[in-house]
Amino acid sequence: MADTPIRLLIAASGTGGHLFPALALAQQLPEYQIEWLGVPNRVEQAVIPQHYPLHTISVEGFQKPLGLNTVRVFGRLVGSIRQVQRLIQTRQFDALFTTGGYIAGPAIIAARLQGLPVILHESNAIPGKVTRWLSPFCDQVALGFDAASKYLPKAQTVTVGTPVRADFYKPQPLDLPIPDDVPLIVVVGGSQGAVSVNQLVRQCAKSWFEMGAWIVHLTGEKDPEASTLEHPHYIGLPFYNNMAALLQRANLAISRAGAGSLTELAITGTPAILIPYPYAAEDHQSFNAASFAQKGAALVFPQSELSPELLESKVSYLLKSPEILQQMAEKAASLAVTDSAEQLATLMRQLVEKK
Repeated sequence: MADTPIRLLIAASGTGGHLFPALALAQQLPEYQIEWLGVPNRVEQAVIPQHYPLHTISVEGFQKPLGLNTVRVFGRLVGSIRQVQRLIQTRQFDALFTTGGYIAGPAIIAARLQGLPVILHESNAIPGKVTRWLSPFCDQVALGFDAASKYLPKAQTVTVGTPVRADFYKPQPLDLPIPDDVPLIVVVGGSQGAVSVNQLVRQCAKSWFEMGAWIVHLTGEKDPEASTLEHPHYIGLPFYNNMAALLQRANLAISRAGAGSLTELAITGTPAILIPYPYAAEDHQSFNAASFAQKGAALVFPQSELSPELLESKVSYLLKSPEILQQMAEKAASLAVTDSAEQLATLMRQLVEKK
Protein backbone atom coordinates (compact mmCIF):
# COMPACT_ATOMS: atom_id res chain seq x y z
CA MET A 1 0.00 0.00 0.00
CA ALA A 2 1.32 3.44 -0.94
CA ASP A 3 2.41 5.79 1.82
CA THR A 4 -0.19 8.35 2.87
CA PRO A 5 0.81 11.81 1.54
CA ILE A 6 1.89 14.42 4.06
CA ARG A 7 -0.90 16.93 4.64
CA LEU A 8 0.41 20.49 5.06
CA LEU A 9 -1.56 23.53 6.18
CA ILE A 10 -0.11 26.86 4.98
CA ALA A 11 -1.21 30.01 6.84
CA ALA A 12 -0.35 33.06 4.73
CA SER A 13 -2.58 36.06 4.22
CA GLY A 14 -3.02 39.72 3.45
CA THR A 15 -0.24 40.86 1.12
CA GLY A 16 1.90 39.51 -1.67
CA GLY A 17 4.85 39.63 0.70
CA HIS A 18 3.21 36.97 2.84
CA LEU A 19 1.46 35.06 0.07
CA PHE A 20 4.02 34.59 -2.70
CA PRO A 21 6.88 33.13 -0.60
CA ALA A 22 4.43 30.55 0.72
CA LEU A 23 3.31 29.75 -2.82
CA ALA A 24 6.95 29.34 -3.82
CA LEU A 25 7.45 26.80 -1.04
CA ALA A 26 4.28 24.95 -2.01
CA GLN A 27 5.60 24.58 -5.57
CA GLN A 28 8.60 22.72 -4.13
CA LEU A 29 6.43 20.16 -2.33
CA PRO A 30 4.45 18.48 -5.12
CA GLU A 31 4.21 15.24 -3.12
CA TYR A 32 2.38 17.00 -0.26
CA GLN A 33 -1.36 17.53 -0.01
CA ILE A 34 -1.56 21.25 0.70
CA GLU A 35 -4.44 23.38 1.92
CA TRP A 36 -4.45 27.08 2.73
CA LEU A 37 -5.57 29.21 5.66
CA GLY A 38 -6.46 32.84 4.95
CA VAL A 39 -8.71 35.73 5.90
CA PRO A 40 -11.87 36.87 4.06
CA ASN A 41 -11.56 39.76 1.59
CA ARG A 42 -7.78 39.69 1.24
CA VAL A 43 -5.55 39.00 -1.76
CA GLU A 44 -5.52 35.23 -1.16
CA GLN A 45 -9.19 35.10 -2.19
CA ALA A 46 -8.18 35.98 -5.75
CA VAL A 47 -4.96 33.94 -5.93
CA ILE A 48 -5.19 30.73 -3.89
CA PRO A 49 -8.41 28.91 -4.92
CA GLN A 50 -7.01 28.18 -8.39
CA HIS A 51 -4.13 26.30 -6.73
CA TYR A 52 -5.22 24.94 -3.33
CA PRO A 53 -8.33 24.56 -1.15
CA LEU A 54 -8.75 27.78 0.85
CA HIS A 55 -10.14 27.97 4.40
CA THR A 56 -10.77 31.34 6.06
CA ILE A 57 -10.96 32.58 9.63
CA SER A 58 -11.85 35.99 11.06
CA VAL A 59 -8.88 37.42 12.92
CA GLU A 60 -7.13 40.78 13.17
CA GLY A 61 -4.01 42.24 14.71
CA PHE A 62 -3.49 44.06 18.03
CA GLN A 63 -2.64 47.37 16.35
CA LYS A 64 -4.61 49.81 18.51
CA PRO A 65 -3.98 50.91 22.12
CA LEU A 66 -5.40 48.78 24.93
CA GLY A 67 -9.11 49.31 25.46
CA LEU A 68 -12.51 47.83 24.69
CA ASN A 69 -11.32 47.02 21.18
CA THR A 70 -8.59 44.83 22.69
CA VAL A 71 -11.22 42.67 24.38
CA ARG A 72 -13.05 42.23 21.09
CA VAL A 73 -9.88 41.36 19.19
CA PHE A 74 -8.79 38.92 21.90
CA GLY A 75 -12.19 37.24 21.84
CA ARG A 76 -11.96 36.86 18.08
CA LEU A 77 -8.45 35.43 18.47
CA VAL A 78 -9.67 32.76 20.89
CA GLY A 79 -12.49 31.87 18.54
CA SER A 80 -10.13 31.64 15.58
CA ILE A 81 -7.76 29.35 17.51
CA ARG A 82 -10.65 26.99 18.10
CA GLN A 83 -11.58 27.18 14.41
CA VAL A 84 -8.08 26.22 13.36
CA GLN A 85 -7.96 23.40 15.91
CA ARG A 86 -11.16 21.94 14.45
CA LEU A 87 -9.77 22.33 10.95
CA ILE A 88 -6.58 20.49 11.90
CA GLN A 89 -8.56 17.69 13.51
CA THR A 90 -11.03 17.39 10.63
CA ARG A 91 -8.50 17.57 7.80
CA GLN A 92 -5.81 15.62 9.70
CA PHE A 93 -2.90 17.89 8.87
CA ASP A 94 0.64 16.76 9.67
CA ALA A 95 2.42 20.13 9.81
CA LEU A 96 1.99 23.91 9.59
CA PHE A 97 3.93 26.47 7.57
CA THR A 98 3.30 30.18 8.01
CA THR A 99 4.84 33.43 6.82
CA GLY A 100 3.86 35.49 9.86
CA GLY A 101 1.35 38.31 10.07
CA TYR A 102 -1.67 38.20 12.32
CA ILE A 103 -3.04 34.97 10.82
CA ALA A 104 0.07 33.21 12.14
CA GLY A 105 -1.04 33.78 15.75
CA PRO A 106 -4.06 31.47 15.85
CA ALA A 107 -2.43 29.09 13.36
CA ILE A 108 0.73 28.55 15.44
CA ILE A 109 -1.14 28.30 18.76
CA ALA A 110 -3.67 25.82 17.36
CA ALA A 111 -0.96 23.73 15.68
CA ARG A 112 1.05 23.47 18.90
CA LEU A 113 -2.05 22.56 20.91
CA GLN A 114 -2.63 19.77 18.40
CA GLY A 115 1.01 18.65 18.52
CA LEU A 116 1.89 19.65 14.95
CA PRO A 117 5.42 20.70 13.93
CA VAL A 118 5.63 24.34 12.79
CA ILE A 119 7.96 26.27 10.51
CA LEU A 120 7.65 30.06 10.43
CA HIS A 121 9.28 32.15 7.72
CA GLU A 122 10.08 35.79 8.57
CA SER A 123 11.08 37.77 5.49
CA ASN A 124 11.85 41.18 7.05
CA ALA A 125 15.05 42.46 8.62
CA ILE A 126 13.05 43.39 11.73
CA PRO A 127 10.61 40.62 12.69
CA GLY A 128 6.97 41.43 13.23
CA LYS A 129 5.23 41.21 16.60
CA VAL A 130 3.73 37.78 15.96
CA THR A 131 7.12 36.39 14.98
CA ARG A 132 8.77 37.80 18.11
CA TRP A 133 6.02 36.56 20.39
CA LEU A 134 5.53 33.09 18.97
CA SER A 135 8.84 32.13 17.38
CA PRO A 136 9.99 30.27 20.55
CA PHE A 137 7.05 27.90 20.02
CA CYS A 138 8.05 27.06 16.43
CA ASP A 139 10.34 24.17 15.58
CA GLN A 140 12.19 26.31 13.06
CA VAL A 141 12.18 30.00 12.14
CA ALA A 142 13.53 30.60 8.64
CA LEU A 143 14.81 34.13 7.98
CA GLY A 144 15.00 36.27 4.88
CA PHE A 145 17.67 38.54 6.42
CA ASP A 146 20.35 37.30 8.81
CA ALA A 147 20.01 40.56 10.76
CA ALA A 148 16.61 39.40 12.05
CA SER A 149 18.19 36.68 14.20
CA LYS A 150 19.30 39.14 16.90
CA TYR A 151 15.65 39.98 17.61
CA LEU A 152 14.78 36.30 18.15
CA PRO A 153 17.21 35.05 20.81
CA LYS A 154 14.95 32.21 21.99
CA ALA A 155 14.09 30.85 18.54
CA GLN A 156 15.77 28.17 16.45
CA THR A 157 16.68 30.28 13.42
CA VAL A 158 18.27 29.63 10.04
CA THR A 159 18.77 32.16 7.22
CA VAL A 160 17.45 30.95 3.87
CA GLY A 161 16.46 34.16 2.06
CA THR A 162 12.92 34.70 0.84
CA PRO A 163 11.41 32.38 -1.78
CA VAL A 164 9.97 33.66 -5.04
CA ARG A 165 7.81 31.84 -7.56
CA ALA A 166 9.52 29.55 -10.03
CA ASP A 167 8.81 31.81 -13.04
CA PHE A 168 11.36 34.36 -11.75
CA TYR A 169 14.20 31.95 -12.46
CA LYS A 170 13.77 31.72 -16.23
CA PRO A 171 13.10 34.33 -18.96
CA GLN A 172 9.43 35.23 -19.28
CA PRO A 173 7.66 36.82 -22.26
CA LEU A 174 6.25 40.29 -21.59
CA ASP A 175 2.77 40.69 -23.07
CA LEU A 176 2.82 44.49 -23.06
CA PRO A 177 3.39 46.62 -26.21
CA ILE A 178 6.77 48.05 -25.22
CA PRO A 179 9.57 48.38 -27.83
CA ASP A 180 12.73 46.41 -27.14
CA ASP A 181 15.07 49.37 -27.56
CA VAL A 182 13.60 51.88 -25.09
CA PRO A 183 14.43 52.38 -21.40
CA LEU A 184 11.65 51.03 -19.17
CA ILE A 185 10.83 52.35 -15.70
CA VAL A 186 8.63 50.08 -13.59
CA VAL A 187 6.81 51.67 -10.65
CA VAL A 188 5.42 49.30 -8.02
CA GLY A 189 4.14 50.08 -4.55
CA GLY A 190 3.80 46.49 -3.38
CA SER A 191 0.64 44.42 -3.64
CA GLN A 192 -1.40 47.20 -1.98
CA GLY A 193 -0.14 50.02 -4.21
CA ALA A 194 1.26 53.32 -2.92
CA VAL A 195 -0.75 56.47 -3.54
CA SER A 196 1.97 58.89 -2.40
CA VAL A 197 4.55 57.27 -4.68
CA ASN A 198 2.03 57.36 -7.52
CA GLN A 199 1.60 61.11 -7.05
CA LEU A 200 5.36 61.70 -7.15
CA VAL A 201 5.75 59.65 -10.33
CA ARG A 202 2.95 61.48 -12.14
CA GLN A 203 4.64 64.81 -11.38
CA CYS A 204 7.97 63.56 -12.78
CA ALA A 205 6.81 61.51 -15.75
CA LYS A 206 6.89 64.26 -18.41
CA SER A 207 10.65 64.69 -18.06
CA TRP A 208 11.25 60.95 -18.39
CA PHE A 209 9.00 60.69 -21.45
CA GLU A 210 11.08 63.46 -23.07
CA MET A 211 14.12 61.24 -22.61
CA GLY A 212 12.38 58.45 -24.53
CA ALA A 213 11.56 56.32 -21.50
CA TRP A 214 8.45 54.20 -21.09
CA ILE A 215 6.71 53.72 -17.75
CA VAL A 216 4.73 50.74 -16.52
CA HIS A 217 2.97 51.98 -13.39
CA LEU A 218 1.26 49.51 -11.05
CA THR A 219 -1.00 51.88 -9.15
CA GLY A 220 -2.89 49.50 -6.86
CA GLU A 221 -6.65 49.54 -6.43
CA LYS A 222 -6.96 52.51 -4.06
CA ASP A 223 -5.64 55.49 -6.03
CA PRO A 224 -8.52 57.83 -7.03
CA GLU A 225 -6.21 59.60 -9.52
CA ALA A 226 -4.92 56.44 -11.16
CA SER A 227 -6.39 57.25 -14.57
CA THR A 228 -5.31 60.92 -14.72
CA LEU A 229 -2.02 60.38 -16.58
CA GLU A 230 -2.21 59.56 -20.27
CA HIS A 231 0.72 59.28 -22.66
CA PRO A 232 1.68 56.91 -25.51
CA HIS A 233 4.66 55.72 -23.44
CA TYR A 234 2.66 55.16 -20.24
CA ILE A 235 0.90 51.97 -19.17
CA GLY A 236 -1.03 52.27 -15.91
CA LEU A 237 -2.45 49.11 -14.35
CA PRO A 238 -3.83 48.42 -10.87
CA PHE A 239 -2.04 45.06 -10.81
CA TYR A 240 0.03 42.94 -13.16
CA ASN A 241 0.42 39.23 -12.60
CA ASN A 242 3.58 38.57 -14.63
CA MET A 243 6.00 40.49 -12.41
CA ALA A 244 8.88 38.22 -13.40
CA ALA A 245 8.70 39.32 -17.04
CA LEU A 246 8.18 42.97 -16.10
CA LEU A 247 11.20 43.18 -13.80
CA GLN A 248 13.37 41.17 -16.19
CA ARG A 249 12.64 43.80 -18.85
CA ALA A 250 12.93 46.86 -16.60
CA ASN A 251 15.95 49.14 -16.71
CA LEU A 252 14.99 50.70 -13.38
CA ALA A 253 12.35 50.10 -10.71
CA ILE A 254 10.81 52.64 -8.35
CA SER A 255 9.53 50.58 -5.47
CA ARG A 256 8.55 50.25 -1.86
CA ALA A 257 10.90 48.07 0.19
CA GLY A 258 8.83 45.11 1.31
CA ALA A 259 10.92 41.96 1.63
CA GLY A 260 9.06 40.22 -1.18
CA SER A 261 9.62 43.10 -3.59
CA LEU A 262 13.32 43.28 -2.72
CA THR A 263 13.71 39.56 -3.26
CA GLU A 264 12.16 39.83 -6.71
CA LEU A 265 14.46 42.77 -7.56
CA ALA A 266 17.48 40.73 -6.50
CA ILE A 267 16.50 37.61 -8.44
CA THR A 268 15.89 39.64 -11.62
CA GLY A 269 18.94 41.88 -11.06
CA THR A 270 16.88 45.06 -11.35
CA PRO A 271 18.39 48.39 -10.20
CA ALA A 272 16.02 50.34 -8.01
CA ILE A 273 15.11 53.53 -6.28
CA LEU A 274 13.53 52.44 -3.01
CA ILE A 275 11.02 54.52 -1.06
CA PRO A 276 10.29 52.61 2.18
CA TYR A 277 6.71 52.73 3.38
CA PRO A 278 6.96 55.15 6.33
CA TYR A 279 4.15 53.55 8.34
CA ALA A 280 5.39 49.96 8.16
CA ALA A 281 5.53 48.30 11.57
CA GLU A 282 8.69 49.45 13.38
CA ASP A 283 9.87 51.00 10.10
CA HIS A 284 11.02 47.57 8.93
CA GLN A 285 11.03 48.58 5.27
CA SER A 286 13.80 51.09 5.95
CA PHE A 287 15.92 48.33 7.46
CA ASN A 288 15.15 46.07 4.49
CA ALA A 289 16.14 48.83 2.05
CA ALA A 290 19.36 49.59 3.93
CA SER A 291 20.73 46.16 3.05
CA PHE A 292 20.36 47.00 -0.66
CA ALA A 293 21.76 50.50 -0.32
CA GLN A 294 24.83 49.27 1.57
CA LYS A 295 25.64 46.88 -1.29
CA GLY A 296 25.11 49.53 -3.98
CA ALA A 297 22.08 47.76 -5.45
CA ALA A 298 19.65 50.64 -4.89
CA LEU A 299 19.26 54.28 -3.96
CA VAL A 300 17.05 54.79 -0.90
CA PHE A 301 15.03 57.90 -0.07
CA PRO A 302 12.71 58.40 2.93
CA GLN A 303 9.32 59.47 1.63
CA SER A 304 9.34 62.59 3.80
CA GLU A 305 12.56 63.79 2.12
CA LEU A 306 11.70 62.95 -1.48
CA SER A 307 10.42 65.82 -3.59
CA PRO A 308 9.29 65.50 -7.23
CA GLU A 309 12.37 67.48 -8.28
CA LEU A 310 14.74 65.11 -6.48
CA LEU A 311 13.06 61.97 -7.85
CA GLU A 312 12.99 63.39 -11.36
CA SER A 313 16.68 64.28 -11.28
CA LYS A 314 17.85 60.97 -9.79
CA VAL A 315 15.92 58.89 -12.32
CA SER A 316 17.09 61.08 -15.20
CA TYR A 317 20.69 60.76 -14.04
CA LEU A 318 20.46 56.97 -13.90
CA LEU A 319 18.82 56.72 -17.31
CA LYS A 320 21.74 58.71 -18.75
CA SER A 321 24.24 56.43 -16.97
CA PRO A 322 23.86 52.86 -18.31
CA GLU A 323 27.19 51.84 -16.77
CA ILE A 324 25.92 52.79 -13.29
CA LEU A 325 22.65 50.92 -13.88
CA GLN A 326 24.68 47.87 -14.91
CA GLN A 327 26.76 48.05 -11.74
CA MET A 328 23.59 48.35 -9.63
CA ALA A 329 22.08 45.40 -11.48
CA GLU A 330 25.11 43.25 -10.71
CA LYS A 331 25.03 44.28 -7.05
CA ALA A 332 21.31 43.45 -6.85
CA ALA A 333 21.86 40.02 -8.38
CA SER A 334 24.65 39.35 -5.86
CA LEU A 335 22.08 39.63 -3.06
CA ALA A 336 19.84 36.92 -4.50
CA VAL A 337 19.42 33.59 -2.72
CA THR A 338 18.44 31.45 -5.67
CA ASP A 339 17.56 28.27 -3.78
CA SER A 340 15.53 29.74 -0.93
CA ALA A 341 12.37 27.76 -1.72
CA GLU A 342 14.38 24.54 -2.03
CA GLN A 343 16.05 25.19 1.35
CA LEU A 344 12.66 25.73 2.97
CA ALA A 345 11.26 22.57 1.38
CA THR A 346 14.22 20.59 2.72
CA LEU A 347 13.62 22.01 6.20
CA MET A 348 9.97 21.02 6.01
CA ARG A 349 10.70 17.46 4.86
CA GLN A 350 13.37 17.01 7.56
CA LEU A 351 11.07 18.33 10.27
CA VAL A 352 8.11 16.15 9.27
CA GLU A 353 10.33 13.09 8.98
CA LYS A 354 11.83 13.74 12.42
CA LYS A 355 8.42 14.19 14.01
